Amino acid sequence: MSLPSPVTMSSTEKRAAFSVAGIFSTRMLGLFMIFPVFALFAEAEFANITGTQIGIAIGIYGLTQALLQIPYGMLSDKFGRKPLIIAGMVVFMLGSVVCALADSIEMMIIGRALQGMGAVAAVLMATVADLVTEQFRLRAMSIVGMTIGLSFTLSLIAGPLLAAWIGVRGIFWATALLAVIGMLLVMFAVPKIEKQVFQREAETDPSQFGAILKNAQLLRLDLGVFVLHATLTAMFVVLPLALRDGAGLDSLSHWEIYLPVMLLSFALMVPFIIQAESRGRMKSVFVGAIATVTLMQLAFMNFHEGFWTLFVLLLIFFTAFNLLEASLPSLVVKLAPADKKGTASGVYSTSQFMGAALGGFFGGYFYHHYGYNGVFMFTTVIGLVWLAAAATMQKPLPLSIASVPVGPVAGHEVESLQQQLLAYDGIYEVVILPEEQRAYFKVDRKVLNEEALIRYIEQSKAAV
Repeated sequence: MSLPSPVTMSSTEKRAAFSVAGIFSTRMLGLFMIFPVFALFAEAEFANITGTQIGIAIGIYGLTQALLQIPYGMLSDKFGRKPLIIAGMVVFMLGSVVCALADSIEMMIIGRALQGMGAVAAVLMATVADLVTEQFRLRAMSIVGMTIGLSFTLSLIAGPLLAAWIGVRGIFWATALLAVIGMLLVMFAVPKIEKQVFQREAETDPSQFGAILKNAQLLRLDLGVFVLHATLTAMFVVLPLALRDGAGLDSLSHWEIYLPVMLLSFALMVPFIIQAESRGRMKSVFVGAIATVTLMQLAFMNFHEGFWTLFVLLLIFFTAFNLLEASLPSLVVKLAPADKKGTASGVYSTSQFMGAALGGFFGGYFYHHYGYNGVFMFTTVIGLVWLAAAATMQKPLPLSIASVPVGPVAGHEVESLQQQLLAYDGIYEVVILPEEQRAYFKVDRKVLNEEALIRYIEQSKAAV
């Protein structure tokens, strides 16, 4: 009989969650603090620069991140989590130094690419899975997710302020320092991993790529996060210029619009999250947010003059953006097969970073050739494509993924045991992997009693 489950996270689990969240924040701040100031800096610093080059420099980190995050995760299975995280942070630090010293836009692009090559996000998530028990893993991942969101918000505010204080090159030096802080957190704050195993719920299994890439519901979400981050990156090719030229704000003052916009947008999205998660209106809220983001692109195309006009448009945009940024990972969990969450999340993250890369490139290209309106026409078109795809998605059930050990199960017993478990209240999908001696479930946690489930599994095995 299993021992009663603890009701709170242990001190080690809390330490793991918050230290990993801290490492994430050092990377997020380093990558995004330049977003609100880079276009202005590049125009003033580099001779004969083109909009396309600005866009590539802003978004190139996404390309290298997309290409390397899954290999980093696989290497960490072989060489250990901490060594790979430290290696990634060293590369990130070197990229930041290259950016700080860059005397040409080409060298800046190389530095930004190096920053993205420190692609440790998947390894960090696997570290959380190694150190936090399944019962509290969702809570730990939520802590990390909230930290990422707050870091992005802080980066938009801190970027203009730091640029005025220490310059944009100073921001890159500060980013290198943040990388060092991240390494110190890995060495001294992240608990020792006593038992590292492949975490199917957090890591990518290449053998599952075919199944994930054939899943139409998950592909809609991959398209969605691609478009969302392509839109964001493309916008920041021209947004600093619009705030300067249309709203009359110098770079020092850009925080005056970002700070209230981000704070108010987080407050405004809460009622929509309640409607989506607690009242079963996820699809309608989700599709409505996509329509809002797309409509705002049209609005930016026609109204990018005046402080209060841009303030209102940015407030509406970021309310919908933050809502989608919070909803998309939740939908991946709801729609991923029970034993393929890690792979589904890996493909999703790769799509996100590719969106940032291509959004920067095309945003810069359209700005160079067609000005502000060209950028927002591009983001409007891709938004409409996403809207059409999302309108046909399944209505997601309020499910999450769980797993429990089942002990030795003979191959001929698997199907019978799966059928018995599917009859259990609150279980919608069961996959038993005898080689791992573990069962993976899609469950409704409002209905499921996990302690009773473990007892039921023991009884079901005895009856098979």
